[in-house]
Amino acid sequence: MSAQLRAAGAIAPVARRVGLRAVRQFHQFPTGGIQRADLAARDLRRSVQFPAKLYHNAVMVRNASFVRLLPKLAIKFVRIPALFGGLMLGAAGWVQYQAIQLGNSATEMYTNIKTGVTDTAFAIWGTATDIANQTKNGFNEKKGQFTMPEWLDNIMKGEGAAGEGSGGPNGGREPPKQSRVAGGAAAAGASAAAYGYGAADEEDDRSPEEVVKDDHMMYITKRMIEIRNLLSRVGQSSSVTLPSIVVIGSQSSGKSSVLEAIVGHEFLPKGSNMITRRPIELTLVNDPQAKVDYGEFPDLGLARVTDFSLIQKTLTELNQSVPESQCVSDDPIRLTIHSPRVPDLSLIDLPGYIQVAGENQPRELKRKISELCDKYIRGPNIILAISAADTDLANSTALQASRRVDPRGERTIGVITKMDLVDPEKGAAILGDKQYPLRLGYVGVISKMPVQTGGLFRRESSNLLASINKNEKAFFNSHPEEFGPNSGAATGTITLRKKLMHVLEQQMSSKLTETTDAITRELEETTYQFKVQYNEQPMSAESYLAASLDDFKHQFHNFANTFGRQQLLELLKDSLDQKVLDQLAARYWNKPIEDLFIAPTEPDSLVDLPKADPKSPYWHRQLDTACSGLTRLGVGRLAATVASNAIQANIDKLLDKSSFAKHPSARQVISEAAALVLADRAYATSDGIEISLKPYKFDPDIQPNEWEKGREHVVGVLQGELEQCQNALKSLESSVGGRKKLREVMGFVDKARKGEIIIEGDHPSGAGGFSAALLARGREAVFLRDRADIINMRIVASKSRKCKSLENKYYCPEIFLDAVATKLAQTAVLFLNVEMLNDFYHRFPREVETKLNEYMNSHGGNGLEKFAREDPKIRRHLDLVQRKELLELVLMKIQDLHRFDAAGNVKADRDYLKKGRQQRGRWSF
Repeated sequence: MSAQLRAAGAIAPVARRVGLRAVRQFHQFPTGGIQRADLAARDLRRSVQFPAKLYHNAVMVRNASFVRLLPKLAIKFVRIPALFGGLMLGAAGWVQYQAIQLGNSATEMYTNIKTGVTDTAFAIWGTATDIANQTKNGFNEKKGQFTMPEWLDNIMKGEGAAGEGSGGPNGGREPPKQSRVAGGAAAAGASAAAYGYGAADEEDDRSPEEVVKDDHMMYITKRMIEIRNLLSRVGQSSSVTLPSIVVIGSQSSGKSSVLEAIVGHEFLPKGSNMITRRPIELTLVNDPQAKVDYGEFPDLGLARVTDFSLIQKTLTELNQSVPESQCVSDDPIRLTIHSPRVPDLSLIDLPGYIQVAGENQPRELKRKISELCDKYIRGPNIILAISAADTDLANSTALQASRRVDPRGERTIGVITKMDLVDPEKGAAILGDKQYPLRLGYVGVISKMPVQTGGLFRRESSNLLASINKNEKAFFNSHPEEFGPNSGAATGTITLRKKLMHVLEQQMSSKLTETTDAITRELEETTYQFKVQYNEQPMSAESYLAASLDDFKHQFHNFANTFGRQQLLELLKDSLDQKVLDQLAARYWNKPIEDLFIAPTEPDSLVDLPKADPKSPYWHRQLDTACSGLTRLGVGRLAATVASNAIQANIDKLLDKSSFAKHPSARQVISEAAALVLADRAYATSDGIEISLKPYKFDPDIQPNEWEKGREHVVGVLQGELEQCQNALKSLESSVGGRKKLREVMGFVDKARKGEIIIEGDHPSGAGGFSAALLARGREAVFLRDRADIINMRIVASKSRKCKSLENKYYCPEIFLDAVATKLAQTAVLFLNVEMLNDFYHRFPREVETKLNEYMNSHGGNGLEKFAREDPKIRRHLDLVQRKELLELVLMKIQDLHRFDAAGNVKADRDYLKKGRQQRGRWSF
């Protein structure tokens, strides 16, 4: 029994270890969990069988060895007395019986252990199987509720950036290499939805080989349309254009209905009197990931417009923006429609041909429409000529226009609308017309909207296409002889979709090599120009703005180092000097006369000032009044205004020297930013200056050294004023006809002032033979002459010995007022430097960055690009750089397309050879 326990003890850890290992492996590898659980159970059975068999063999060996000894014992026991012999035989028999029982127990124990371990292993295996099944079922149940991120979904589907042109970590210019060819496989089966099989009640009768071929073709077409859109941004010559499908037809021919049937939505403008006045460049994008159909107007910045009535309204407004006097314009409207149910097509809808211009339309309207259509139907574009079945093809304006540019009919597809309005025989004859043959043939459609019975104004894309297809099938199937499969007639909107896709792909593929060569040549020329003109220096709107801003900040830093307290003091002192001259003129220089022709009556003359009594109250009062007027004129506001104007003027000068001079709007933003920072501190600064100058309003307290400096300075100020008077007098001499003429007038004015000539009132015709205007000039000249005489006299007085002492300030008011002005300016500048200037130097650069950022963002996503292109030189540089980058991107996409096409052809060849080997294998023995 102890052996049994030892065997069980040896087996239990093995079973536990193997079972745990099976569960652990299942969790780590759920996809192979069942297989690994089976292997673990097998290992467990082997591990259990080894110790059990070992114990069983040991017991059986012992039993066999004891039986072989019995004859020898019997011979020896013969000599023993019978009693002892019988006892020994009985004991031996009992021992042998127990040994047999023990062997049977060991065998039974081995069987039980083996069965138990096997059951355990199978239980573990069953549990693992249940877990795997539950995980799989749970994932399938949650799959519909779980939405993968778009980037992960693209990776799982094998789609990369092989044709997107934007997005991704590298901006769409360098698609991941592993996804360039795999992107085509992701579109497998998309052609069925693009043809309309999914939306219409029509079975896809194509073979698997045809499906693969169509998907391959659809992928190539999609990429070629993307390349064509890129080429339209390059501004390339006609040698590198790719074809589009141009839709032409007369008014009321059903042109709009055909386009809407192809798209599956009502979105084109409806009405009379020339609704379509501009070309509509329509790009259809087959987007299997799109949950709903939507349109985009890239030129207007409108994205993901899911309401097609809004698209229709927008198109109507854009067409109505063309004035009726002009009626048509060659400025295209670009519209892109994304849907999983549309083929990849590039269509251009043009205004319909007319026969006679209306009453309110220009007479040359017919010619303008014809010239506009001729511009678009040139090669290599494909012409979709729309004609109504109830109109004779000989009178079809669309076919006439197409024959002018495509006389052999190699680029023209004829579409016959309103097939249900003519007899089936006539309709079949039109589709098989030999008089106006087209290599691409004719397609008959009934694209008129079916009668709505549900009361809904607008239906979904799939319902619209299904209704049109159902209506067409009902008509064409009812006339099998004329339109049946054996008639050779091409009918139906789905057939038209297929033909458009095939023709566009063939035309684009035929131009692929030619386009590659042309783009290579243009890229080489652009690269050469980039190297010669700009030495391969890169340029972007961001780098240009950053360089311009850094240059302006550098100039501003230099200005901040050179414009400080001393410069502010000089500016403020110049302003206060003018205020001093105003006070001197008001209190000392101007004579109190009521008219220039009346003799003066002042009590004291400035000529007598040097000889006046020092205690004269008149001259004391004059000086005190002038000083009070100077200190109380609002120096704080004057100082803040002077400083602000000076800083603003210097900022404007810096802007005129910087690259922002070529950007009026940005220049205004920076100038307004400076004004905003200055205005923010103006009130607090002026108020602080007034507080600091309050003591000087009562006692200026001029020191002797300040008096001496004022004496030296005021002489220069007076000389400057004297020079201005002399210049003004010379200007008057020139205006009246010379010095002699002016002296005659001045002599007449002097006589009138002395009373030698009496003039009664101001006569409009003048006096003394002089006109009124000439007399006015004479009075002004007399004033300037007298002012110059007074200034000369005061310059002499300021230089005199009497004005060297501060005690004689009443004799020298000019020096005293100048010293007071200097004291006021010095005190105000201390406050200006701290409160306004330093604050401006700190805040202005940050404010400029903030305002420029707001300005760029206010113009949407193209604000920065618009700013850079305001400079003609930068615009040319940017155009060349962008042209080079776009050509490189286009060339890379075309090379990817070549590789994809080559990979598809190799696969097709392999499939063909494999199919041939299989067929040959059927006949081998």
